[in-house]
Amino acid sequence: MNTYRHLTAEEKEVLIRQFCTCSEWERVQVSEGFNPKYVRYTRFSGEIRLGRFDASFTLPGGMKKHSGLYHATLHNVTIGDNCCVENVKNYIANYVIGEDTFIENVDIILVDGPTTFGNGVQVSVLNETGGREVTIYDRLSSQQAYMMALYRHRPELIEAFRGMIDRYCDGVRSEVGVIGSHVMIADAGYIKNVKVGDYCKIEGCSRLKNGSVNSNQAAPVHIGVGVIGDDFIISSGASVEDGVTFSRCFIGQACKLGHNYSASDSLFFANCQGENGEACAIFAGPYTVTHHKSTLLIAGMFSFMNAGSGSNQSNHMYKLGPIHQGIMERGAKTASDSYILWPAKVGAFSLVMGRHVGHQDTSNLPFSYLIEQQGVTMIVPAANLKSVGTIRDGRKWPQRDGRKDPDRLDCVNCNLLSPYTVRKMLDGIAILRSLQKISGETSETYAFQSGRIRKSSLLNGIRLYGMAIDKFLGNSLISRITQAEVRSVEDLREALRPTSAEGLGDWVDLGGMLAPKSVVDRLMDEVIAGTVATVEALEKRIQAIHANYYDTEWTWAAQRIEAYYGVSLSRITPEDVIRLVEQWRSSVIAIDNMLMEDARKEFSLSAMTSFGADGDEQQRNLDFQQVRGSAFESDPFVVSIKDHIVAKNALGDRVVALMRSL
Repeated sequence: MNTYRHLTAEEKEVLIRQFCTCSEWERVQVSEGFNPKYVRYTRFSGEIRLGRFDASFTLPGGMKKHSGLYHATLHNVTIGDNCCVENVKNYIANYVIGEDTFIENVDIILVDGPTTFGNGVQVSVLNETGGREVTIYDRLSSQQAYMMALYRHRPELIEAFRGMIDRYCDGVRSEVGVIGSHVMIADAGYIKNVKVGDYCKIEGCSRLKNGSVNSNQAAPVHIGVGVIGDDFIISSGASVEDGVTFSRCFIGQACKLGHNYSASDSLFFANCQGENGEACAIFAGPYTVTHHKSTLLIAGMFSFMNAGSGSNQSNHMYKLGPIHQGIMERGAKTASDSYILWPAKVGAFSLVMGRHVGHQDTSNLPFSYLIEQQGVTMIVPAANLKSVGTIRDGRKWPQRDGRKDPDRLDCVNCNLLSPYTVRKMLDGIAILRSLQKISGETSETYAFQSGRIRKSSLLNGIRLYGMAIDKFLGNSLISRITQAEVRSVEDLREALRPTSAEGLGDWVDLGGMLAPKSVVDRLMDEVIAGTVATVEALEKRIQAIHANYYDTEWTWAAQRIEAYYGVSLSRITPEDVIRLVEQWRSSVIAIDNMLMEDARKEFSLSAMTSFGADGDEQQRNLDFQQVRGSAFESDPFVVSIKDHIVAKNALGDRVVALMRSL
């Protein structure tokens, strides 16, 4: 912390000779070691504090500039040690600037009156006309936002959330802004009421107004050329550049917006990407990705989602305005030129192709295809369970987590199979069997809501859901056994005894975090009662729920194993375990074989069309191998599936051998 003193007469004279001006020199203070040599053509007013100017900056291309103040106007500004502020066209007012910060060729940077720097802004997600507003602030998580947006049937909860955030906003309200240490702001236009964190780079942006840029050393933020932003929070590690315009938005950790993307009244949480297209009133949960100029996401909730080119939704079903909304559950995708008329709800990990205007709710038919045929929605239940794309997505999400900040705001669970999706599969089997019973087994098509399901699709759906349930429940069972020291039947039964009382009943996807609904309900009760009264306490409770996932998952899975297979875990025998393991092994290998067959399509003759454009068949095959990789058998994904089969077989053998030894 610097200590400051008044200018000496000699220092004042040097500054005046170097064309510096001030009407009240006594209000200018400097730190020990201050050298007036590096302050030129600068106008001061208000309270001014200046640090030392000892170091130099090496800019891209090798250009060096010594720290100091050159051609600038400052009003009520504190400058940290070794900063360079040069060519301020208008002025900088009411800021504290950290150490080693470089500001050059900017128009104006000011704080005007008390401001909360974007904290407390109301974002009208899902319903453009209002009613689901989320109050954004520096530490907003997708879990908090989910409860604020969707649990409107609990008005006391919403008021409690607002009270928490209002108290946080009161704590950050100020008439003085902060530009952190090691910041670079160059060639920027209008910056007003903006807080800038350490190590941020702002290069060529046009306008930033009323916001916080929560950059830090571990996860710097970059804001690039032509960016225009109003009423916002940008979280650590985010990148916003290349002409992006946004207003009333929360941009989460490691998000990337670029290539003229446009967004309003939208929330983007961890690892979202948006390029070229538009977003309006969307809740973009973790890993929501849209790259295409013709894609519009509007009035919807998404997560782990990839939007195809030309994807669009409509919330103008009736004439009362844009009041409709939709939900695409985790992992849902849209194909090119897809269209959904809200309201609608698409089940988890489903694929939407074509135009759909029937207001479908397929939430209990996850992993499905929704395909338009002659204006009718054809539903293919469970089809995505055998798609290599689904498995590839599940593997890539953890690998593509770009968050470098150890303080992670969002709790993210990337699991494809979980109590959340498996419960829906169980319900899906019941739905399909009910359709079969009502319409008769001889029917060729079955009506579901306003859509249709072919007989073959229905039967395959029941079979595939059954395999996936076997896979999940078997994984859970084997995991509990292998993580314990099992030397006797008593040890086996003790290992399978749930260690958490939580987890029974329905589960929810809370903005990317999977949790028992009863646990979430209890948290909300605590918020309403005031037991959880601060945003810090709320964060800790949410993180604790997330950390306890696998314990609560087993509580749920244990009950389902007993009900689904008709066994009692408290009296289970080695023979029971062997039977369940063999059923698990059969289902896992069957699914993996279907995945390999799906991958084989990528190596078919039709997939080679357009390869070897000016050559014969031999050149076509060689061209394909050079571009797409070698033969099917040696493809990395195919090899990984084969390795998975070998590993699961070996795991099954170990557990079976263990059971036979008891």
